[in-house]
Amino acid sequence: MSSSDYEQNVFVNCPFDSDYAALFDAIIFAVHDCGFKARCTLEVDDSAQVRIDKIFDIIEECKFGIHDISRTEIDPTSGLPRFNMPLELGIFLGARRFGQSKQREKICLILDKERYRYQQYCSDISGQDIRSHGGDIRGAIIAVRDWLRNATTEKDVIIPAGSRIFDRYKLFLSELPQLCTSLNLDQEELIYNDYTTLVVGWLRANPW
Repeated sequence: MSSSDYEQNVFVNCPFDSDYAALFDAIIFAVHDCGFKARCTLEVDDSAQVRIDKIFDIIEECKFGIHDISRTEIDPTSGLPRFNMPLELGIFLGARRFGQSKQREKICLILDKERYRYQQYCSDISGQDIRSHGGDIRGAIIAVRDWLRNATTEKDVIIPAGSRIFDRYKLFLSELPQLCTSLNLDQEELIYNDYTTLVVGWLRANPW
């Protein structure tokens, strides 16, 4: 992995279930539209590799990390809390604290549906700047855009406003069915790598 890849990679740590899908897709689009590359464990489908090792590998390759802990709540089926997202956040923060050289440059965005809700179940991260998206797509896109703009070291770079990226995302969604048809894809069957390929292709055809 080159240094330039590391500087552009954004680890996305969030739920992968259908209830969160709209927010997830919007965040992935926003990351790419800001000029970065979204990375997550869904990009690797290797049954021979232990899942935690996939997480370690991808986190190591990413300078940036988006961690949405909004779904850290009691699972209605098991009656137990869901701690995958806080665990992966902890791994990311640990890599920053104990890693070598560029690992110490890691920067993260922590999202929740309410800004101070995390204090009820994850008080160890008190003092972190938690951003709230309120479960809203537009709010999530704006939060991601503003964070990436502040995180970039190139101060003369202009990243369009989050509201403008949201408008482009709505346009992308309106064209997505036709894009899928033209490539013999089924929108209901898109996997992560299909979706990111479509996002990157659309952005290339529709530059700022």
